[in-house]
Amino acid sequence: MNHPQAQTELPRNCSFDANDWHILSQSWFPVAIAAELDRGPIGAVLLDQQLVIYRNGENIVVADDLCPHRGVPLSMGSQDGDGIRCIYHGLRFGAGGRCEHVPANPDMHIPERLHLKTYPVELKYGLVWTRLRPQAQPDHPRSAIPTMPHWDDPGFQQINCPSIDIGGFAGRQLEGFIDVAHFGFVHLTTFGDPNNTVVPSYVPVTNAVGFSVDYRSSVANYPIGVESNAPEGFVWLRHFEVHLPFTASITVHFPGDARLVVMNCASPMTSRQTRLFCPIARNFDLHIPVEAVHEFNRRVFEEDRHVVEAQKPEFLPLDPTLEAHISADRSSFAYRKGLRAMGFSPIFAA
Repeated sequence: MNHPQAQTELPRNCSFDANDWHILSQSWFPVAIAAELDRGPIGAVLLDQQLVIYRNGENIVVADDLCPHRGVPLSMGSQDGDGIRCIYHGLRFGAGGRCEHVPANPDMHIPERLHLKTYPVELKYGLVWTRLRPQAQPDHPRSAIPTMPHWDDPGFQQINCPSIDIGGFAGRQLEGFIDVAHFGFVHLTTFGDPNNTVVPSYVPVTNAVGFSVDYRSSVANYPIGVESNAPEGFVWLRHFEVHLPFTASITVHFPGDARLVVMNCASPMTSRQTRLFCPIARNFDLHIPVEAVHEFNRRVFEEDRHVVEAQKPEFLPLDPTLEAHISADRSSFAYRKGLRAMGFSPIFAA
């Protein structure tokens, strides 16, 4: 479906196909870790749009990162009580992005043009989520923020890893996250087993937001060097849930009732830059410092980043004739099919 208005709504120097940008702009994406706002305003980029995120008391504001007065990025400014102050002329912005104070003319009537353009905000999984345009189908399940299993369940620890910037397209990164054939080749320093690379058959199941997959194999999920307490012949279940376009979670079933959930939130800064957010929930090894969890998962995602940044073409080919395929790619088939159904171009994000 074409959207003629997208031509006039695109950010400056937009790197996306206009139609693809319009579809993506209706989805929710994370743009910041909420706890980091305690240190002051944060600058972010989403779909080539420059944003500033700041606290307003208990609320969070996401707005264009541009002072309406003389065009200086507000992310260069500072937190000022319940608002943000521009570094250039000291204009202060508060609730809803409204300009509240002009130091040079403190008694002036503040016109509408001095207020910021803001975007909707939701706080989930310790992340600040936003979207750039109203949703054409607000009642569609895919229009909601993706669901993360076990995050709010009793007994589960909530962890937010530091974000990771990737010099590649969000679609390529997400596809790598759900790929089950690369463990024994890419993750050799973290959990992969080069002697266990056969991919047993699995079948993705389509749903309203994307698809899910139950993948069973003998590949363990313990870090290399950590002694396994899994019984002999234990079959590991990795349950994937994909929420189109760029979010997925994996729930790893350890022996007994132990569960680990890793959510992969690929936020498209540009068509060639991705900021990865990674909330984690687990109900075991709660004595291990969160810093150790951060470091292990950073190593895992760095191994993936090294590959994603080298992939060619840089875009995600939705035309099945543009790349060769193998049977182990069933999740990739389902992912690309779902993106095609959303209306993205065959050369996605070229």
